[in-house]
Amino acid sequence: MIANGERLPGILMIIIRFVLPMQDHMIKKLLLIFWEIVPKTTPDGKLLQEMILVCDAYRKDLQHPNEFVRGSTLRFLCKLKEPELLEPLMPAIRGCLEHRHSYVRRNAVLAIFTIYKNFEFLIPDAPELVATFLEGEQDMSCKRNAFVMLLHADQDRALTYLASCLDQVNSFGDILQLVIVELIYKVCHANPTERSRFIRCIYNLLNSSSPAVRYEAAGTLVTLSSAPTAIKAAATAYIELIVKESDNNVKLIVLDRLIALRENPSHERVLQDLVMDILRVLSSPDLEVRKKTLNLAMDLVSSRNIEEMVLVLKKEVSKTLNTGEHEDTGKYRQLLVRTLHTCCMKFPDVAASVIPVLTQFLSDSNELAALDVLVFVREAVHTFESLRPLIIEQLLDAFAGIKSVKIHRAALWILGEYASSPDDIQAIMSATRQALGEIPIVEDELKRAAGEKSDETDQQTGGQSVSKLVTSDGTYATQSAFNTTSVQKKGEARPPLRQYLMSGDFFIGASIGSTLTKLALRYVHLVQDPVKQNRFCTEAMLIIATIVHLGKSGLCTKAITNDDQDRLLMMLKVLSDRSPAVVDVFIEQCRKAISTMLEAKSQEEASTQKAKEKPGNKVQPDDPIAFLELSSTRGSEFAGTENVFELSLNQALIGSATATSQTQAADATGASKLNKVTQLTGFSDPVYAEAYVNVNQYDIVLIILLCVCDR
Repeated sequence: MIANGERLPGILMIIIRFVLPMQDHMIKKLLLIFWEIVPKTTPDGKLLQEMILVCDAYRKDLQHPNEFVRGSTLRFLCKLKEPELLEPLMPAIRGCLEHRHSYVRRNAVLAIFTIYKNFEFLIPDAPELVATFLEGEQDMSCKRNAFVMLLHADQDRALTYLASCLDQVNSFGDILQLVIVELIYKVCHANPTERSRFIRCIYNLLNSSSPAVRYEAAGTLVTLSSAPTAIKAAATAYIELIVKESDNNVKLIVLDRLIALRENPSHERVLQDLVMDILRVLSSPDLEVRKKTLNLAMDLVSSRNIEEMVLVLKKEVSKTLNTGEHEDTGKYRQLLVRTLHTCCMKFPDVAASVIPVLTQFLSDSNELAALDVLVFVREAVHTFESLRPLIIEQLLDAFAGIKSVKIHRAALWILGEYASSPDDIQAIMSATRQALGEIPIVEDELKRAAGEKSDETDQQTGGQSVSKLVTSDGTYATQSAFNTTSVQKKGEARPPLRQYLMSGDFFIGASIGSTLTKLALRYVHLVQDPVKQNRFCTEAMLIIATIVHLGKSGLCTKAITNDDQDRLLMMLKVLSDRSPAVVDVFIEQCRKAISTMLEAKSQEEASTQKAKEKPGNKVQPDDPIAFLELSSTRGSEFAGTENVFELSLNQALIGSATATSQTQAADATGASKLNKVTQLTGFSDPVYAEAYVNVNQYDIVLIILLCVCDR
């Protein structure tokens, strides 16, 4: 023994004499750790004579009446590497298999398994002994350990036991069911003819009460069979797991499995029938889960179930309106809007039922959701000509409730560009007048300012409305409506468009002028009565002129900019001249410009989608034919039936001298993952460790690979 750099030859006997006989359980547990790390051999490799006494103490502990002492000692024996110490203990270890307590029996099985794996000559009949033990054992943890040993030591005996109790697998504990799934997986890949014998067991395990067993059984079923019934059963199990599981990380992992299923073309048709079940996952409050679910459902939806999907999405929209405002609620609402937009573009038949639902978002306080609605409305009103009257009507109904200046600007542009009947044009003009308030605006604001003053008698000075106000020091002060921003009456709100103008945002004023100009020119083209033409144009010019007057009056927070003023003055000139060239620009060329923009956007989205799609497998005439029965390693051409353990090993060999260029091309995904592997130990260490780091939002998952080097 060495302590603090000095050799203490007598310390081992002191421990044996005074510490080893103690019956305190904690002392015994610490002693087991001590015996695990203490050197047990001399420098020439011979066993220390003192270890004979220790071995006798092991034998006594294996016969100890306390089950904790027996179990702890059995676990310690799993770590011994000296067969000379283990050989005298074998009868006692065998006797522990018949102990009354399950803790002792399951650790005895582990000890026998480890000794048989390391020193088979010490217990050559271990598989037969454990198989006999397994048939009469009732405790699930003991049966699990025994089955694991047979799985690795004698697979035929494990199969014999499994075949004898196939009908009882559902009644087993989840720890044993997981090992059974692993055995079936390995056996079916090693001998495909056994699939028909055990695949029914996998089907039964899909209904297990344990989520872990159901998850593993579904993954095994997918790799063993590509039949539609198998894929549907596995996908249904995945969906049930996502719906019932509370952990968002688990939901995301299982969702990734579903998405991986969808990437196989032969499975996509089966998953299309499960779109409504997939939408049940939207009950999860996590935004990332909802986003993945909507994307998956959107990829799978077809004309057969699009109407049902739209109904579900409309119900989800209603739920977001009834719940309190939250950051995730607004983002979820935006996701729903975009999904409904995509549904309408892919399936125009449902657009008529979706538009009334989406237009109510225009008055939403979440500006992003309202902007998404307007992007959809712009594309829909341009694409679906038959729906233009409905869209115009819905926009006009929602126009007064819009709360954002950006939304008002976009809505005005759509109304001005696509209003095509005299009645619609008149309705838009009325809505604009109502949103601006009484015209002229300056005179109306001066009246407001005059009515807001104190009870003192108003005096007219120089044609201006003035009032006397009492200051804090008791003196009188004169205030004019022309040199101050008018204050609205308490509890009285201005119309929305006027409020924007009074706040100094005259870009909306330029938009109003452009919209009214388009409406007037189109009204002149549609209505032949000169009196009606002049009346409408005059009204439009009056509104434009009063906006310019308001911008230069000094009543607003900010004066009108030169750009906005020039734009409005140009609109007045266009309405007064009405030259054919300018009319063509406003009526025809603007429509062509938006059409060109939408076509370019559609082509860009199509090219992006095409880039995301997996390239098809191209088979050349001189390519070799791979026969499944003659190949020990199954390639990607048999996707869905390959052994994932062997596939992972092949991916780990990418870039080595044994990997061909074809293998490297097929496993490019695995090679990219290897770039994220972090080495944790040195190559010459007894235990080599490396980790693959996977980051998902705020969660960091470490997949650690350990390799023990036997020297």
